[in-house]
Amino acid sequence: MLTTAQIKIEQYDDNKRLQYLLNEAVAHNQLWILTDEHGCMMLNSEEEDCIPIWPSKAFAQQWINNDWQHCKPEAISLNKWFSRWTQGLIEDDLAIVVFPNHAEQGLILYPDELDYELKQKQKVLAST
Repeated sequence: MLTTAQIKIEQYDDNKRLQYLLNEAVAHNQLWILTDEHGCMMLNSEEEDCIPIWPSKAFAQQWINNDWQHCKPEAISLNKWFSRWTQGLIEDDLAIVVFPNHAEQGLILYPDELDYELKQKQKVLAST
């Protein structure tokens, strides 16, 4: 169950949810996905097969229902994301849907774009 503050955050527009995710991911050094015994869950847009990512366990857990009721949230450290996930997603021709809301809306980024944004956020936060 999301808190009132988290419900408000989920209602942000796509760009604001991206910025929230970047801040949280860098602050906590992790991203969240949903997995089952077959691997990570995917969403399909009109043009892309996407891996959804969330800024926290609580937001990811909100997606565990209906077709995804057998899933569990899994944290991925940013080090692991940079060293394995970015290249693996590129090789598998997969995109990322950033912090999708309950309307299944979210920005779609390519793995190298997310990698770049996360590293830029790390630089900004390291310099403050």
